[in-house]
Amino acid sequence: MTKRDYYEILGVPRNASEDEIKKAYRKKALEYHPDKNPGDKTAEEKFKEAAEAYDVLRDPEKRAIYDRYGHEGLNQSGAAPHYESMDMQDILRRFGIDDDLFAEFFGRSRTGFGSRAQSRGERGSNLRIRVKLTLEEIATGVHKKIKVRRQVRCATCNGTGARNSSDVETCSTCRGSGMVGRITQTPFGAMQTATTCPACGGTGQTVKANCPTCRGEGRIMQEDTIEVDIPAGVYEGIQLSVSGKGNAGLRGGPSGDLIINIEELPHEHFTREGRNILYELFINIADAALGAQVEVPTLEGRARIKIPAGTQSGKIFRLREKGLPSLEGRGRGDLLVHVNIWTPKKLTDEERRLLEQLRDMPNFKPAPTKEDRSFFERVRDVFGG
Repeated sequence: MTKRDYYEILGVPRNASEDEIKKAYRKKALEYHPDKNPGDKTAEEKFKEAAEAYDVLRDPEKRAIYDRYGHEGLNQSGAAPHYESMDMQDILRRFGIDDDLFAEFFGRSRTGFGSRAQSRGERGSNLRIRVKLTLEEIATGVHKKIKVRRQVRCATCNGTGARNSSDVETCSTCRGSGMVGRITQTPFGAMQTATTCPACGGTGQTVKANCPTCRGEGRIMQEDTIEVDIPAGVYEGIQLSVSGKGNAGLRGGPSGDLIINIEELPHEHFTREGRNILYELFINIADAALGAQVEVPTLEGRARIKIPAGTQSGKIFRLREKGLPSLEGRGRGDLLVHVNIWTPKKLTDEERRLLEQLRDMPNFKPAPTKEDRSFFERVRDVFGG
């Protein structure tokens, strides 16, 4: 199924400000909110669609990727949200902070155990981990199973923090709305403001007796195994975000995200330069003078290259598309083979005699031409061209 343009979904121009995006999301969310459209599957899908668009466009990093590379860029970078497969309660918990947008339309009188009013609990913190990858894994992309210790929703109380459903009451201070109003007299007249209820923390409910498992927090610490697909072409220092896999929130609040920092492991043969990889090839003077066929390693195995007769030290051979793929899926780098002529450090008497004979021969006297440019010029041409 082809996804619609996020700007089109929210009805905003591509240069819309953060405030314009939030207002547009509020309008769509109010229009398609499940409380206003009970049992309406079409409204539910449009609500999910608006939430997904808002998730991307409110985040500067995700928005920048989307603006440049579209939906495919989000998929390749691991930043793509997938709201179509999410439960409505999960979406409402994820955007619990935005329940304030609906307070004027939807009251907070729900007192049922595990009701949506609890989704306004405090959002959990993000977790950060470092994942080490080889160049081979970066070249192909990799599926990782990552063990993390994180706070998860308490299964005993389903995140409410209460011993049982009868221990959950409507907050007497805000009467279940999660908000308290205050009227302030100003030179321009009375001004009414609304703030989060200090008694219940905005949940609209209070707990008489705490859950014995989580002691009222609604969450416990445990070790989890999280599976993540890391796209091909990532690089040192890039961050990937796995939505909702951070610490669980307090009292049923939405979970934070898992932030993955990529670290490249040193390679036995190669050095990375962007999408290109460099290999240092050492050959002897005979092979350089006479020419030879040599094998060099690649990320996929080995390849044979021809060393022409008269090859100079510093020569760079380019094996096209043997490097790393672009994170955006646009092309692949090259393998650059840098030739070094190896000078022996120890000689036998016979080797010394032969070299002494060659030393004074005409073709063994250095005679560089204009074509024999410096090593730095060749490197500049390779990376610049």
